[in-house]
Amino acid sequence: MSSIVDKGKQIVEEILEVYPQKSKKDRTKHFEIADEELVNCGTCSIKSNMKSRPGVMTARGCAYAGSKGVVWGPIKDMVHISHGPIGCGQYSWGTRRNYANGVLGINNFTAMQITSNFQEKDIVFGGDKKLEVICREIKEMFPLAKGISVQSECPVGLIGDDIGAVAKKMTEELGIPVIPVRCEGFRGVSQSLGHHIANDAIRDFLMGRRELQECGPYDVSIIGDYNIGGDAWASRILLEEMGLRVIAQWSGDGTINELGIAHKSRLNLIHCHRSMNYMCTTMEQEYGIPWMEYNFFGPTKTVESLRAIAARFDETIQEKCEQVIAQYMPQMEEVIRKYRPRLEGKKVMLLIGGLRARHTIGAYEDLGMEIVATGYEFAHKDDYEKTYPDVKEGTILYDDPTAYELEELAQRLNIDLMGAGVKEKYVYHKMGIPFRQMHSWDYSGPYHGFDGFKIFARDMDMTINSPVWSLLPSQQIAEVSI
Repeated sequence: MSSIVDKGKQIVEEILEVYPQKSKKDRTKHFEIADEELVNCGTCSIKSNMKSRPGVMTARGCAYAGSKGVVWGPIKDMVHISHGPIGCGQYSWGTRRNYANGVLGINNFTAMQITSNFQEKDIVFGGDKKLEVICREIKEMFPLAKGISVQSECPVGLIGDDIGAVAKKMTEELGIPVIPVRCEGFRGVSQSLGHHIANDAIRDFLMGRRELQECGPYDVSIIGDYNIGGDAWASRILLEEMGLRVIAQWSGDGTINELGIAHKSRLNLIHCHRSMNYMCTTMEQEYGIPWMEYNFFGPTKTVESLRAIAARFDETIQEKCEQVIAQYMPQMEEVIRKYRPRLEGKKVMLLIGGLRARHTIGAYEDLGMEIVATGYEFAHKDDYEKTYPDVKEGTILYDDPTAYELEELAQRLNIDLMGAGVKEKYVYHKMGIPFRQMHSWDYSGPYHGFDGFKIFARDMDMTINSPVWSLLPSQQIAEVSI
């Protein structure tokens, strides 16, 4: 075993030493140090998709967040009701930066938050009647809304409200789909089950229920891209330039109709495997639609993915694919020449909800940066099996790490950049460690595709090489760290 692997194991062991014996034994299972055998064979031994330890700070979200905040919320021509107390509704309001075309409040409702605002009397007597009133009000206030989803919060499940019966009644009365989504936050161990519940609702109420007037040999669907900062648009540009027709986007800048016609695709292209793989496998089983995962972070992975996608089609698409690559690569080489000398050798640590903990590795490496530690909030076994081939020997991998573990790792690894969610951002600022918000791009983006890489490179340089870090006294950093 190499010295770099031994060093990683020692660091993890020292960090976990502060826990009681039982907690230490449990948390040890959630760490792995990439060695040559692990990188080559990809066998997963790290524990994942398990309950967080009680009493520790976890970065995870809940099933409601996975459904409302990720899968359903970006569908722009529907109104999504946060059914329950106001707290969860506030959490879900416009936090994901899901860009969408349209006029807000007319045919685009992504940045709006509708909540049933449960009170004590609703807990006691039930909220079904209140939900009916809200659905009628939505139909009156937003006549162009194509549908309504009911995203249930914890109390709704605890008191046993029958939102399915209400949704069925309102669908008949209002003449638009009203879809119940039983995504109470207590379900499952993280937001991952919320994705699955949301996918099941799409399957049961929308998938395969609409018809596409004209089908073509080059029809594809973008699955699991939520258009953060315009990501899906940057990806769509490349797919259309190589001759493909995108008939559906699930679900960033997507519509209820697109959910119903995706079964007409010739190929499903999935970006976020964790949140939407259920839908791709379902469409493959029921409609025979093949699917493949792609990665449009950084020019290296984008080129690999474009060629892999083109290989699923005829020579016409393959030739156009090479033309697109030839068109953009001089621009990418120019970006790398500009920023790589400023970022070469910088050490990066990541904690990201779903796919980005592995998908972004190539983009950092295109800029000469090194991933020294990475992991997920809510990954499953297959996520780690896909991650191992992309990391280098000695990389520390972790599942659902605590705030303490992350801070200790960041200091012991002497990292130059932390990439995580908004909950972690200001802690690392106080520690004097440059930070990028890698869930919604820190008010920037897009990061996907060739256009996105220009912005990604600029943002990493702007963050790491900002003069502000030299103004933070080292003594203050030490005190905050302690």
